[in-house]
Amino acid sequence: MVPSSMFMPERVISRQSRTDALAMICLLSGLLLCQEAPGESIAPGLGRAPSPAELANVSTHIYADGSGLPPGSGDGVQGEKIYASRCASCHGGAGQGGSAMELVGDRALLATEFPDRGIAVYWPYAPALFEYIKRSMPPDKPYSLSASELYSVIAHLLELNGLIESGQRVDAAVLTALQMPNKDNFRSGYVEPE
Repeated sequence: MVPSSMFMPERVISRQSRTDALAMICLLSGLLLCQEAPGESIAPGLGRAPSPAELANVSTHIYADGSGLPPGSGDGVQGEKIYASRCASCHGGAGQGGSAMELVGDRALLATEFPDRGIAVYWPYAPALFEYIKRSMPPDKPYSLSASELYSVIAHLLELNGLIESGQRVDAAVLTALQMPNKDNFRSGYVEPE
């Protein structure tokens, strides 16, 4: 039996209703503030158009297929120098780990209880390395490495992991073509219904 109180009109305002009402108030007040005067634009006049230099610094997303990778290239020789000065204090001199996670490890440990997190195991696509390092490394100065410096550091790390030949230059084409050893062992999280 349904309680009779369910059919009684009540003044109940849900959280969603309050949010919708607040959004409507904001929209209407914004329209009132932007009333167009004769000969003027209805634009609210907030901010300004970015300059070409500012637009050039806007970060772009780098996709797994390599689209978005910038021009430039680097090699492991230069990358080793950059790594020693900017990365080794946290990741260890040879990428073995330190206060931060290891970057070079044993691929055989993948199927164990404590899988390795080296680049060769942990990253399914090489272009993702570029974006991750660009956006977050070094932790005190993200976005501080140029594209050529990033390619150089990545070349050094790929050499340490045995994924490219020593001395090979790395650029967008190399990162895009590189097949990471553990790529096929990642799952999307989608489970087929039974």
